[in-house]
Amino acid sequence: MCFALFGIQIVWALQNANTTRIFQTLGADVAALPALWIAGPITGLIVQPIVGHLSDGSRSRFGRRRPFLIAGGLLTALALLIMPNAATLWASVAALWLLTASNNISMDPARALVADNLPEAQRARGYAIQVFFIGAGAVFASSLPWALVNWFGVSGTAAPGALPPAVRYAFYIGSACLLLSVFWTAASTHERPVSLAAAPPGGRQPDAPVDRPAHPASGRFLALAGAGLLLVAIVLRWRWEVLVLGASALMIGAGQMAAAWRRARGADALGLLQIGEDYAHMPAALKRLALVQFFTWFALFTLWIYAAPTVASRYYGSSDPASAAYSAAADWVGILFAAYNGVAAIGALALPALAARIGERRAYALCLLCGAAGMAGFVLAPGAEWLWVAAAGIGIAWAAILSLPYAIIVNAVPAGKVGVYLGIHNIFLVVPQLVAAICLGAAVQHLFGGQPAPALALAALFLGAAALAALAIPASRS
Repeated sequence: MCFALFGIQIVWALQNANTTRIFQTLGADVAALPALWIAGPITGLIVQPIVGHLSDGSRSRFGRRRPFLIAGGLLTALALLIMPNAATLWASVAALWLLTASNNISMDPARALVADNLPEAQRARGYAIQVFFIGAGAVFASSLPWALVNWFGVSGTAAPGALPPAVRYAFYIGSACLLLSVFWTAASTHERPVSLAAAPPGGRQPDAPVDRPAHPASGRFLALAGAGLLLVAIVLRWRWEVLVLGASALMIGAGQMAAAWRRARGADALGLLQIGEDYAHMPAALKRLALVQFFTWFALFTLWIYAAPTVASRYYGSSDPASAAYSAAADWVGILFAAYNGVAAIGALALPALAARIGERRAYALCLLCGAAGMAGFVLAPGAEWLWVAAAGIGIAWAAILSLPYAIIVNAVPAGKVGVYLGIHNIFLVVPQLVAAICLGAAVQHLFGGQPAPALALAALFLGAAALAALAIPASRS
C-alpha cells in the first residue's frame, strides 16, 4: 500500500536535487531561481485539493484513489523523460510545471490510502512506513547522478548549456521506477468498500450539508484581501508571484462565499465548491498546524533552492555552474540529500514510539529543532566533510515533517473527508513556498550581496520558529 511513495519521492528527489542545476545550466541567474521554482507551489495549491475532493466522492469500480494514482504516475513518467532534454530555460520550466502537476495528482491518493484502510490506532505507524519508502526513494534518486559517474563511468560533465549524461540517465531511471512502484501499489492494494471507507461516524456522506453552514464573512474577508493584494500588485507592477498569492486568496475566499450562498438557498450538493465549505470548517488542529507548516516549508524551499550554490561557493570555491568544481559540489549535495532522506527513512520507524512516550507535539518540536541545527550547519560547518552532520539533523526533521502532521490530520477530520483535507493541508505547504519565492530572490540580491549562504541561515531560524509553533497544536481531536 505504501510502495507507491517510493516512486513518487524519486520524482521529488530528482527535482529537488537537480532543478537548480538544470536551470543554471540553461542560463538562469541565481536571483531568478525562486521565481522559476514556482511551478511546484502553484500546482500543489490547485491540484491536490481538487484531486482529494474528487477521489473522496469517486465511485469508480477500480476504487476511489487508484485511478488518480495511475493517471498521475503515467503523466509524471512522461515529464521525467522531457525535462532533462529541454533545450532552453523556458522549455525546462514548462517541463517542471508538467512534472509537479502530475506528481501532485498521485500524491494525495497515495497519502489517503493509509487513512482509508487502517484503523485510527495504526495510522501513525502507517505514515511512518510511508516515510520509510519516501526516504528510500529519495536516497536512491538523490545519489543516482553520483553513482552513475563513480560506479558506472557515465560522464558527469558536459559542454556549456548542456546537461551531463549522468543527470539525464538519472531521470530516465526515475521514470521507470515510478511506473513500477505506482502500478505495484495499484495492483496489490484492495481499497475498502466506499460505504465503509467514506462514511463518517455520524453517517453524513462527504457532500451532504454540514451541521454549521459556513458564514460568508470569513470568505468575504479572504476574498477582499486577495483582491486588494492583486490590484496593488498590478498597479505597482510587483513580481508576478505576488499576483499568484493574491489570486489564490481571492479564489479560496470566493469559494467559501459561493458555498455559503448555495447552502443558504437549500443546495444539497456543491460540486467543487464543497472544498470552500470544508476549508471554512477546518478542525482547530489543522489551523494550528498551518502556522507550523508556514515556517517549515519556507525553510525547506530555501534549502532546495540554495543548497547547491551555497556548498559550491562556500566549500568548493566556485559559483560558475559550468565549472568542474560546481559540478562536484552539486553531486555532493545530491549525496547529502540522500543522506538526510536515509536518516528520515530509518528515524521514521522510531517516531511512533517517541510520540507515544513524550506526545506528538513534543516529538514534532524536538525533530524540527534538530532540523534547524542542520540548516545552520550548512553555513557554519568548518569543511564540506562535516556536512554529513548537518544532513543528519535535517533528516530527523524530515522524518517528522512527512509523518506526524498527516497522522494529526487524519485523526482530526471525518473519515469521508480525508482526501479533501489532505489537499487543503497542502495549501499550507504551498503558501510559504510562494512567499519564499517572492522574498528570497530580492533578499539574496539586495540584502545578502548575491550570496546564497545567508538564506540558509534564515531557514534555520524559521525551523526554530516552527518547533515553537508545534507545541501549540491541540493534542486531541477538535
